[in-house]
Amino acid sequence: MLNNKRTNDEIKADRPTLKEVTFIPKLPISFLLENIRSAHNVGSIFRTADGMGASKIFLSGYTCYPPRKDLSKTALGAELAVKWNHHESSIEMAKKIKSEGYSLVLLEHTYTSKSIYETNLKFPICLVLGNEVDGVSEDLINMCDLHLEIPMCGIKQSLNVSVAAGIAGYEMLRFHNKISNN
Repeated sequence: MLNNKRTNDEIKADRPTLKEVTFIPKLPISFLLENIRSAHNVGSIFRTADGMGASKIFLSGYTCYPPRKDLSKTALGAELAVKWNHHESSIEMAKKIKSEGYSLVLLEHTYTSKSIYETNLKFPICLVLGNEVDGVSEDLINMCDLHLEIPMCGIKQSLNVSVAAGIAGYEMLRFHNKISNN
């Protein structure tokens, strides 16, 4: 019987080293995390950012940052491959990000949010994600240039923040690749 599945060793052999990854061009997509309580969620977002080739992760408020064992448990080394910065104030960090030419794109249910699948994006983008219970602060929401949401069809109105980061991040990657290839 033919084995269609690649082994972990085969997959690892194709992976760049930490030194090699610094030479791989990054996407004009970053993440700003505000007051994420779970180190496992932060680690998972590091893994997503690495997998999709994001430029950077901005960590603010009480969001944990490397080095930290529980973060590393889910990041699986991605925290060493993705550039990151931490600042207590999400507002100061957002001002800095905007001054670098990035649009702040909020992922949150607001009165003006649109589906992530029905919008045009202008890069560079920084995707803003907030606390697992309270979401993004009103002050940071007011600084965002675009409000997006993931459509929900069931009884729950939200997803885990790391799952939402993965869905939105890869949708942004898909959109970026689509406009880059035209």
